[in-house]
Amino acid sequence: MVTVLKSGVSDEQVENLCKWFRDRGLDVHVSKGKYQTIIGLIGDTKQIDTELLESLDIVESVKRISEPFKNANRKFHPDDTVIDVNGVKIGGGNFVMIAGPCSVESPEQITEVAKRVKESGASVLRGGAFKPRTSPYDFQGLKAEGIEYLLEAKRLTDMPIITEIMNANYLPLFEDVDIIQVGARNMQNFDLLKELGHTRKPILLKRGLANTLKELLMSAEYIMAGGNDNIILCERGIRTFETYTRNTLDISAVPMLKELTHLPIVVDPSHASGIARLVKPLALAAAAAGADGVMIEVHNDPQHALCDGAQSLTPEQFDDVASKIRKIREVAIE
Repeated sequence: MVTVLKSGVSDEQVENLCKWFRDRGLDVHVSKGKYQTIIGLIGDTKQIDTELLESLDIVESVKRISEPFKNANRKFHPDDTVIDVNGVKIGGGNFVMIAGPCSVESPEQITEVAKRVKESGASVLRGGAFKPRTSPYDFQGLKAEGIEYLLEAKRLTDMPIITEIMNANYLPLFEDVDIIQVGARNMQNFDLLKELGHTRKPILLKRGLANTLKELLMSAEYIMAGGNDNIILCERGIRTFETYTRNTLDISAVPMLKELTHLPIVVDPSHASGIARLVKPLALAAAAAGADGVMIEVHNDPQHALCDGAQSLTPEQFDDVASKIRKIREVAIE
């Protein structure tokens, strides 16, 4: 249930109404926008008499929400959420370029790539320390050592870092990681999502290979139910009958999610296609569709990459894509 308050309502009046709701066993979420205040209620709201509530002087309207996701719902929070990562803002009209290799392979590799992508306009460095792979015989990442290399690259470039977590047991290793990524295969690892809800770190949540937007938002809800609202959604392509590309980028997910949720949305064109030459057009499409950012794999020597070299751009190619994205953004935000 959502209660929209009239403009000019005092903080004391808002708190008194919230206390009234809490006394009835409801969780209360207050969203103060530029023009109005909205109180979202979670729990058994059948006991609330909507006619009585609407009769209060401070209440403008009352709406019941049918969707199972509440905290992530734009009806609860009409204004875009803006996530601040060490000064890098994501969402609310701020566009972020996240770039780096699929896997951290050496301190020299990750540092070189970090410096190059930063020069091209990237503001967040990505790199996999723990790598979920389809084959148990493929490179699984450097794990804790990889995180150390990422942190060194962060120190040298002053770029926030993002890397993927595989298991809640690894959380102590992520203490200095700026954004924790939940990969597509773990989107519905609910025990992991619950643990991440107890942190206050930004979480980038990737859509599963065969999951609906509703299921993605419900996974976000698991994290938010624990108290962590710092969530970035990521569209990374879904599995369809098409075989020419690794996955199929669902570009319609961007405007649809913009309607459904206040959370920022970034697009991963690298995993969506699996083909380096397709990354540029898909990244430009994401920017034109209104995404809040892109996450692109960049490797200084893709042909010898230990993971996903076929979909990785060279630093020179990323520089070209980044410049074109800026031009698209100039048109898209007019």
